[in-house]
Amino acid sequence: MGNIKDLLAMIPGVGKSIKDIDISDDAFKGIEAMINSMTIQERKDPDIIDQKRRMRIAKGSGKDIAEVNAFMKQFEQMKGMMKMMNKMGGMGMKMPGFK
Repeated sequence: MGNIKDLLAMIPGVGKSIKDIDISDDAFKGIEAMINSMTIQERKDPDIIDQKRRMRIAKGSGKDIAEVNAFMKQFEQMKGMMKMMNKMGGMGMKMPGFK
């Protein structure tokens, strides 16, 4: 299997622009540690993650609370972007090759 850069290059419109960016697979180990420190319930419903849970996730992943908060903020932004892309697809603006 390839690395994260190979995966990102498969996204339409990203392929050419990603070749000059240096992305290390190790960059995602901290994120993986935070996700692994979440309960199954928290993974299924991230909205239940309050400050107390964030502190537990930080401690379990070896990260500080600011890193967990930043990760959760990025997740919310990505969720919003995916909703927007879904709405665009519903208006007939589908990407070639995707159904």
